Amino acid sequence: MKDLFIVAKFTIKDMIKRKSFIISNLIILLFIVIGFNIPNIMDLITGKNTQESGDSNSSANAFETKMLIVDSENIFENTLTNLNEMNLGYNFTISNENLSFDNIKQKIENKELDEAIVISKKENQINLEYIVKNLSMVNSVPESLVNALTSLYSNLQISKLGLTPEQIQSITPNFAFEMKQTEEQEVQGNPFVIMLISLVLFYAIYFCAYQVSSSITTEKTSKIIETLVTSTTPRTIVLGKTIGIGIVGIIQIVAIIATALISNALFLEEGILDGIIDFDNITPFLGLVTLVYFVFGYAVYALLYALTGSTVSKPEDVQSANGPVAIIAVIGFYLSYFTMMNPTSNLNQIAAILPISSPFCMPFRVMMGIATPTELIVSIAILVITIFVVAKISIKIYSQAILNYGSKISLKEALQMYKNKNV
Repeated sequence: MKDLFIVAKFTIKDMIKRKSFIISNLIILLFIVIGFNIPNIMDLITGKNTQESGDSNSSANAFETKMLIVDSENIFENTLTNLNEMNLGYNFTISNENLSFDNIKQKIENKELDEAIVISKKENQINLEYIVKNLSMVNSVPESLVNALTSLYSNLQISKLGLTPEQIQSITPNFAFEMKQTEEQEVQGNPFVIMLISLVLFYAIYFCAYQVSSSITTEKTSKIIETLVTSTTPRTIVLGKTIGIGIVGIIQIVAIIATALISNALFLEEGILDGIIDFDNITPFLGLVTLVYFVFGYAVYALLYALTGSTVSKPEDVQSANGPVAIIAVIGFYLSYFTMMNPTSNLNQIAAILPISSPFCMPFRVMMGIATPTELIVSIAILVITIFVVAKISIKIYSQAILNYGSKISLKEALQMYKNKNV
């Protein structure tokens, strides 16, 4: 046990001292900070500021488009001011002046406004002239604006008919829609956010595991492995390196999560992510399940990469040796990723149990509230059994291949090593 901790400690120190490790992690953390500052960066670029005193737009949201509506003929009879109460994502300014196209163009170029609508009437037709800076950015007049203006004008005309409130209600009923599903299982959370988080978890497991192969091959090249082999057993080396790099991976994830949480608190308005991420579904139990699947998923792939890393003696051969494991990992990820579009399907249930895909799938079945206790227990049991089987195979082949400094060991030779009963 002491030797196991020594190898793990040596691996951790070796990992965190590498310049590539330090630089890559600093870049990731920097991108996270920049990502959470995108709203502030957009404000600086567009010159919008929601806190300017005396500005009529000071209470508008930083993301609202400044829209001018010109109704010089007063067709809407001063009802257009109601648009600002409809939460359409625009900060409306209403004008009854007869502004020309050049006047509006000048205001857009001076960034006094972003877009404009000029209303006019010819015979029985109401014309809307939608003015933007560049038509390549806009395909058509936003449907929300068309619906809002149609509703305002219709209500104006109805009010002129002298209808009673009951008559108005009869021609403009208030529909109450209720959504139901035929499947018994009800899915919670945003599927697209869940798939995005699944992608992050996959890369965390995959790249941490990949480091095991790279570390073993590097030590073979530098002859350090000869010292390790004479000091301890191959089993201790494999497990120690797997544990050491796994601990480094957990530290990386903690640093990323901490940076994201701090950036969210410092740079984003309170509650801005509530509409994107359902925080009610993020529970301590979900965190525990995710940690368990990260550790076990990492162990499976790390032990596979330990095997492939021991079969080559040159760093440039690592990528080709790791190819089969990479294919297995990608298949497992896509199996879980795409079945999340239909999380109640039988294929998604299979993906949550298979050891190559369950680390990327099961935590989010738990998050969606569709994982049963039986599925969870069976999935973890299969993962644990897979870890023991892969560890046994990897350690046995590793013990014979680790001191090989010749050409890359073929699959046939690896199978012969495993069948060798003398080891």
